[in-house]
Amino acid sequence: MALTPSVQVLRHRPYAHFLTMRVLLAGARQMEAVAIGWQVYDLARLDRTVEESALLLGLIGLTQFVPVLLFSLIGGQVADRLDPKKILIATNTARFLATVILLATAFLAPRHALPSIFAVAVILGTVNAFVPAAANTLYPRLVPRAELPAAIAWNSLGFQSAAIAGPALGGVLYIGGPETVYGVSLVLIGLALLAIATAKTPKHIPPRRQRGLAMMKEGLLYVRGNKIVLGAISLDLVVVFFAGATALLPIFARDVLHVGTEGLGALRAAPAFGAGLVALGLAFAPLTQAVGRWMMAAIFVYGLSMLAFGLSTSFVLSLAALGVSGAADMVSMYVRQSLIQLATPDGMRGRVSSVSFIFVSASNELGEFESGVAARLLGPVGAVVLGGTAAIVTALAWFKLFPALTRADRFDELPGEAPAPAAGAPAS
Repeated sequence: MALTPSVQVLRHRPYAHFLTMRVLLAGARQMEAVAIGWQVYDLARLDRTVEESALLLGLIGLTQFVPVLLFSLIGGQVADRLDPKKILIATNTARFLATVILLATAFLAPRHALPSIFAVAVILGTVNAFVPAAANTLYPRLVPRAELPAAIAWNSLGFQSAAIAGPALGGVLYIGGPETVYGVSLVLIGLALLAIATAKTPKHIPPRRQRGLAMMKEGLLYVRGNKIVLGAISLDLVVVFFAGATALLPIFARDVLHVGTEGLGALRAAPAFGAGLVALGLAFAPLTQAVGRWMMAAIFVYGLSMLAFGLSTSFVLSLAALGVSGAADMVSMYVRQSLIQLATPDGMRGRVSSVSFIFVSASNELGEFESGVAARLLGPVGAVVLGGTAAIVTALAWFKLFPALTRADRFDELPGEAPAPAAGAPAS
């Protein structure tokens, strides 16, 4: 039986190596996130209240965001200038060393462990300033343009699969202490390094010679002038900044739902489970029409599901609400990433990706800080309810603010340049 076009994208060996790296790193990061969140909250609760500990969890997100804000634009023009494969090797080596430090914190006294975790957060934030631009510059060159939406869907499916297994495994492994989680993460990161280092990627051809500041300015101006790209990027910023609840999950697991580390792993995995189901469907049956309206509807559903999670006192209902939120976010993310990639010329992808990631990181890491501050003032339940309401309002507002984004119908109608031919790929 012949493979469907969506599955055929995996026949490109360099892309298969890239996808393997992405899945292994995603699994390691999700496991570490569970361990860091519980470890920080557990250490904080030794001498702090729930609200004070929530603020400390939020500060972890802020600490990771500052390097992203400072270095992401640099990371974008570096990704356009240098071989993105080499950037990924270097950054993931740094991630490996950071995990070694995390492993050491399991054996330190609380007064030394917390500052060390915050130091690792700075390292990881710096790594995150360079990785997205390099990855988003590399993988579109590993497949023909016609197969790029399928590659995006498989990227999402691989990530969500790791995001389902990673938190669940991290929660179970944490029973043996944070050192067990960090030790397994080291192995996964090492295998990811091997996967990308052995990938036979196309030769990198940098754009015309430009000064670094000129390249960064060009990327910013392009994003500002392309209403579809700007609308898609800013939508993610506003929604996840207010409606994300990831940083508060240790509080819900310990002090609201009373389900321990195993329950925390399940709570973190629930959005990924819902997203994974949708990603699997999109990999085999991608959206082809009314993509803008699909995205807006998904944001509205996301807001409703976060309201349900915030008000729930049932573990099962909380899991279901988070699962629905992940499914809705997957639809939104799939459309956003496809619009951004297909509407951006090949020579601009690194810089546009860096701008995009500043917004994404602001919505995630800075959003975690916002969650911590809101929980400090309103309590964890009030913070989540406020966020869900903000997501619903945003979905309604973006209909008016970015009509071109809402009217986007088909991906193949978007302008853009074809990526460089994939290594060993047949002509498309």
